[in-house]
Amino acid sequence: MDRPIAALLRDLRQRGLLDETLVVWCGEFGRSPDNGIRGGIAYGRDHNPSAMTIWFAGGGVRAGHTVGATDELGAEAVEHVHHVRDLHVTLLRLLGLDDNKLTYFHAGRFKQLSQFGGSVIEELIA
Repeated sequence: MDRPIAALLRDLRQRGLLDETLVVWCGEFGRSPDNGIRGGIAYGRDHNPSAMTIWFAGGGVRAGHTVGATDELGAEAVEHVHHVRDLHVTLLRLLGLDDNKLTYFHAGRFKQLSQFGGSVIEELIA
């Protein structure tokens, strides 16, 4: 994926679109750092909800910065640990949306993401 991603970012930059285009690269969870060895059998890498990599480019994010870190094995997030709600609220901010005004109706009342604990990850914002 390195070459196509690099080509996309280079193309956006050359066309002057990278500053206004937010590129987000992630999966739904991380992968375990081990080989999934259980009972002497290697089942392969498993899902890891405790640590994952996400990267952003353009669209108002700080370029060339790393936010957070894992332990030495990559098994657990240990620095600047954020819930997925923080990521959602941050994405809304980067897209120019205010989550306090973007509500949805549930269980008889209007709700928004940040009322359940989501907050902007300020370290990501340029």
